Amino acid sequence: MNSQYIVNSLDKIFIWITRLVAINVLWVFYTMIGLIAGGIFPATLTVLKIFRMWIMGDPHVPIWSTFQQEYWKVFWTSNMMGWMMTIAGGVLYFNYTVMKSMGSLNIVTYAAFYLLILFYLNVLIWSFPQLAHYNGSIKLVFKNAIIFGFGKFHYTVAIMVYMFAVLYVSLNYPGILPFFTISVLAFGWIWISMNLFQKVDLKIMSAER
Repeated sequence: MNSQYIVNSLDKIFIWITRLVAINVLWVFYTMIGLIAGGIFPATLTVLKIFRMWIMGDPHVPIWSTFQQEYWKVFWTSNMMGWMMTIAGGVLYFNYTVMKSMGSLNIVTYAAFYLLILFYLNVLIWSFPQLAHYNGSIKLVFKNAIIFGFGKFHYTVAIMVYMFAVLYVSLNYPGILPFFTISVLAFGWIWISMNLFQKVDLKIMSAER
């Protein structure tokens, strides 16, 4: 019985490793299909959507066909949202370089700027998981991202710490980058997010009864 348990456990581990590698390779492939700039956002959102399906109780969803279908389904929306955030990030970085070149500024200016960065990080962290789980406009996604980010700040911190840990390990062991980094990062990202989303969904359902 013990040996059978070990075999079954090893089999499950191997299956999950294979899935993570497959997801990572597909992310790279579809990012390249979109010539990187047009592919990275739909590929990332598709990875999150597939992991969400697994978390919601459908672990046997066909990876290849689902990835292909979801990628093109979210292509325009994810690119629009992703590039809006990229441009906003570029503007923030430009302002940072201007502030740095100006030397010493008053504390109110610094406080306002870093508050903007905090808003930006919340939108960055929560927008894609929301699109993976909910249907809504980009405007609504951004609004809810700020609500989730500040209202449940410990979840935001948990995601940031997790992402930092994954990237730190990946940069120290670059051999895992093409096979695991994106899939492992995305799985933890959506798993933490889904913990919050499911609690919110339950509260909404209870309030509607």
